[in-house]
Amino acid sequence: MSALALPVVRGRQVWAWARIAFCAVMLALVLAPLLWTVFLSFRTNIDLLRQAPLDLRGPYTLDNYAELLRNQTLFRWFFNSLVVSTVTVAGVLTLSSLAGYAFGRLEFPGRNWLYLIVLAGLAIPDQSVILTRHQIFSDLHWHNTYRALILPGLSAPLGVFLMTEAFRAIPRAQDDAARLDRANAIATFWHVLLPQTVPALASLGIYTFLLSWNDYWWPLISATRPSMYTLTEGMAAAQSNYVEVLGKGVLMAEAVVAGLPVLIVYILFQKHIVNAVTGMVKL
Repeated sequence: MSALALPVVRGRQVWAWARIAFCAVMLALVLAPLLWTVFLSFRTNIDLLRQAPLDLRGPYTLDNYAELLRNQTLFRWFFNSLVVSTVTVAGVLTLSSLAGYAFGRLEFPGRNWLYLIVLAGLAIPDQSVILTRHQIFSDLHWHNTYRALILPGLSAPLGVFLMTEAFRAIPRAQDDAARLDRANAIATFWHVLLPQTVPALASLGIYTFLLSWNDYWWPLISATRPSMYTLTEGMAAAQSNYVEVLGKGVLMAEAVVAGLPVLIVYILFQKHIVNAVTGMVKL
């Protein structure tokens, strides 16, 4: 190696170590609140109410998690979030795939204009239509029902856009081959094209689940009965009186339990999440 090349190699090594150090610092900043929440969930409420710094050596307890097992309200909130998120994912995947197939593969009058209208929904903040949505559901007497919590989430312009691009990426020759086999539009969609969009469907499903599970704004407005609270709304309501009723340790244990489904989804579908984010950046 020449003398001129040594500074270049060393500079690259320094830059690589600098990037690693930067990523490590960012990772520590992200993980610190999460690890601190887990740590607090294993401490007694008496220790958490003290002004003295907490000792990392203990003592630790499982009483906070035992209290959660006796709290039927939390299980109700967890069930509500699970139902809303699961049904929302199923609805978004169904509607987005059908709309994406229509916009990406079929020819019909006004297709381009209608597609532009759908894409315009990406530029409309959810808060701008919240009053109208609230009035509609109020007139229908649908508040405090699963319908009110699920239906707004089925409007997914981003899902339609992603599925349209996924269907457009499939070669047109496959449609011609399906017609030669006397397959109609529905059979072509279900048996030929849809299986090839599984990566896009998986990415969209994961994104929709995380968005629905963490949603707080609309459930806060629509669900006014504690029996219809989702986890995010229920935990926010519990924070106002956690010292008198539950205790800080129980609240931290609730936060850990509420985050477990998201963590499990991320671990199981990490590859699809990365692909989804990468695909959005490319688009």
